[in-house]
Amino acid sequence: MTTTTEDFVERYLEEVRDVAARIDRAAIHRLVDLMVDVRAKGGRVFFLGVGGSAGNASHAVNDFRKIANMEAYAPTDNVSELTARINDEGWDTSFSSWLAGSKLAERDVVFILSVGGGDRDRNVSVNLVKAMDYAKTTGARVCGIVGRDGGYTATIADECVIVPTTTAETVTALAESFQAVVWHLLVSDPRLQAAPMKWESLER
Repeated sequence: MTTTTEDFVERYLEEVRDVAARIDRAAIHRLVDLMVDVRAKGGRVFFLGVGGSAGNASHAVNDFRKIANMEAYAPTDNVSELTARINDEGWDTSFSSWLAGSKLAERDVVFILSVGGGDRDRNVSVNLVKAMDYAKTTGARVCGIVGRDGGYTATIADECVIVPTTTAETVTALAESFQAVVWHLLVSDPRLQAAPMKWESLER
């Protein structure tokens, strides 16, 4: 049976509704609490992601800096340093060595944005895995917004929001979409939002 565009649109948006209904609210509340505590202690947020999640990491850095008044960074925003580390040291340690160079400390948080959350055994996103391992050696906290079963992130993170899977065909699309939904929720939360957003602040 051929799937029409109309059928796909309806099914996809139904999956969006399903994810929104099933996502763990308590996990989101705990993530807000963690970020509030990080800011209160003067900590920094280091967003790590690859592929589409790297683009999301850059966007999240902007929002946490501008809206939540938190010091935030992503290694993928500096292509020169990132590619130098990959070229000279290798992909697997590119994020952990960047965190070391950033003097990651106990007050900071490493924030993972990933579809699968990393998997050492299957050699998937090992740079995320090594970055989380390094973060734990410094006492820094780890949190994440991830898809599928959360992978390594879910096993090691202090707080982790897992985007529920609806169908195998939309795991990546919905996981990366809901990364944005959740981090926008975070910076919009009254306990974290420190500056007005442009359109919301304009007179109607």
